[in-house]
Amino acid sequence: MNAQTTAVASERLGSLLRSDPGRLRRRSISLGVPIDDADDAAQNAALRAWRSLGSLRSSDAGPLCAWLDTIVRTTAIDMSRARKDDLGEVLCEPLASGQDVEGEAELRDRLEAAFRAIHRLPDDLRHPLLMSAVDGMTAQEIGQELGIAPAAARQRISRARRALRG
Repeated sequence: MNAQTTAVASERLGSLLRSDPGRLRRRSISLGVPIDDADDAAQNAALRAWRSLGSLRSSDAGPLCAWLDTIVRTTAIDMSRARKDDLGEVLCEPLASGQDVEGEAELRDRLEAAFRAIHRLPDDLRHPLLMSAVDGMTAQEIGQELGIAPAAARQRISRARRALRG
C-alpha cells in the first residue's frame, strides 16, 4: 500500500473507532472473551490494527471492517490460549468460605456451563443478547448497530434467552 492509501486507511480506521468506541469490545465478547477482559482485548486489537495498517490491501470500508474483524478474532484466540492455563488456577483457588465447599463448587460449575452455553449460541442470537445484557444497549440501538429493526433485535434477544433456558 502506498503512502497516500495508508493515510486514507489510517483516517478511516480512526473514524471507525471514534464513531463506535465499543465496537471492538462487543466483538471481543461475542468471540468468547470474558467481560472483564474485553477492554484489554479491544485495546490490544486496536493497537495491532494501527501497527499493521500497512498490511491492509484496500482502504475501502468493507475490506477495512473485515480486516479489523480478523484482527479482533486473532486477539481473542490469543487471549483464549493464554487463559486456558489461568482457568485451572482460578478453579483451584482457595474457596472464600471453607464451610460451604459444595455450594462453591456447584456455583463454579453453573457459571462455567452458562459461559459455554452463551458461547454456543449462534452469532445472530449471541450478539444482540450480549449487546443488551453486557453493554446495556436498547433494542433501538442494537437494531441500528446490526442493521435490523428494533422488533427483530427484541425477538433475537428473546430467542437467545429461551435457548439458554433450554
